Amino acid sequence: MEFEKLLKNDKYQVFLFTCPAIMPFSFAVHPWLVVNKKGSLERFGVGWKGGVRWEVLHTARDNEQNWGHLHLNLLPPTQGTQIFSFTEKYSWKGKVKGMIEGDEGSVAHKMTEVIENSPQNYPYCNLYSLKGPNSNTYAQWVLNQFPNSSLKLPWNAFGKSYL
Repeated sequence: MEFEKLLKNDKYQVFLFTCPAIMPFSFAVHPWLVVNKKGSLERFGVGWKGGVRWEVLHTARDNEQNWGHLHLNLLPPTQGTQIFSFTEKYSWKGKVKGMIEGDEGSVAHKMTEVIENSPQNYPYCNLYSLKGPNSNTYAQWVLNQFPNSSLKLPWNAFGKSYL
């Protein structure tokens, strides 16, 4: 189903996206989380309101939307990461692997709060390794706090067991 058709203006929604990892590690998966807080994700690419895409990448930056390897809105919500490290011209296509939604006080609402507080609470913002901690470690760290959610990382999310 098309991502835009899944968005709801009256719900809290958390989407788990994946794409293949950068070459030559494309046998592995790269995950990221997209948060829609009651319509905060009106349009992707241009005009997003609030923080929507949260992920850990091998590149580290520090500014108001990057905390070491933890990044907010570095790429549009549905765009996969670059295929080759030497060019940003080609990117993988992102796929929704799962989603959770709800109203005030729901698991989805609580998950959005945990994700938005990641810069203060995620213990590995300044560490990155292919074996972990990495992007899979971050996504699994969020999911571990909500074991009853339906969101699960695939088998090839190497680094998810780092915790």
